[in-house]
Amino acid sequence: MLMPRRTRSRVKPAPRARAAEAAAFGSSRGVPYSFFSSFLRRERKAEPMQKAPSRQRPAVALDTLQLDLPFEHAPAYSGAPPASAPAPLRGDVPAADPLPVLTPATPAAPLPDGVRLRRIALKAGALEYRLRRSSRRTIGFCIDGTGLAITAPRWVTIADIESAILDKQNWIVKKLTEWQTRVEQRALPRIDWKDGAQFPYLGKTISVSLGSAASALSFDDATNVLSLAMPAFADAQQIKDRVQGWLQSEAKRIFGERLAVYAAKLGVEYRAYALSSAATRWGSCSSDGKIRLNWRLIHFPMSIIDYVVAHELAHLREMNHSPRFWQTVESIFPEFREARHTLKHHPPDLLPAL
Repeated sequence: MLMPRRTRSRVKPAPRARAAEAAAFGSSRGVPYSFFSSFLRRERKAEPMQKAPSRQRPAVALDTLQLDLPFEHAPAYSGAPPASAPAPLRGDVPAADPLPVLTPATPAAPLPDGVRLRRIALKAGALEYRLRRSSRRTIGFCIDGTGLAITAPRWVTIADIESAILDKQNWIVKKLTEWQTRVEQRALPRIDWKDGAQFPYLGKTISVSLGSAASALSFDDATNVLSLAMPAFADAQQIKDRVQGWLQSEAKRIFGERLAVYAAKLGVEYRAYALSSAATRWGSCSSDGKIRLNWRLIHFPMSIIDYVVAHELAHLREMNHSPRFWQTVESIFPEFREARHTLKHHPPDLLPAL
């Protein structure tokens, strides 16, 4: 699980006499759909989050190692055509081409200097791609939310480049389709904060109730109703803030209880525990025993919370993700594989917009 990644590949350019040949290149993973697909904008309202460790290692060993359980996340892509088509370039498919056009979800920013927009006909449709020349020795392919970008040596012909595209068109179309799937998963309405608004809590759908005569906030577990003790005409921001405050207090209480349970099972002690609102991690554990858990885990069923708790506590035994680490997790949470799979496929933008 990593930070958002672009799908990259490199193809060595073929000689002009053998334009149809290109080397194979890799692929990337997609992010499947989940039932939390109505929800989340990143907002920092929990306790301050520690800065993620730099990828560049210092010359000397760190005093404190920190291992993170990150989100699986990527920006969105859709197959909708752009608002206007670019002027045709030499070698482009004619504007009247009836094939569907594989293009980004939203119009791209103005092309930077040295970048040309081209089009080529594939079996699945007309593919638009951005071409940039450089001093590199290979043809580089990159697929992200803006579509396909190619960087090629200055001496390589268009025939070389488009031969490589045709050779790998199945891979290219597959990756573009994965981006389209992601945006479809996220194109859902936000929460309308008013009486009757709904949001997930411990895997259940909770309804907001306003206008109650009660003087304090209360939650009815039998009916899954959260009474905010606010007037029916309360401002949407006030309702949202009250709900978020309740969710964070519940997260602090429940996570603390689960930490105590699994720490006892594993026979370890953690030094401190706090909530975070990180946009890149579900949890973290430092070698000095400090644990941080993302408060948005409170939206998930208890089994998912237990997995993250067990995962972070296991780092107090193994500060790595080796086979011994996963054996440690399994010793206190045998169902970790199912929970890990579920959590891996729930990026932050599929959680409530709080």
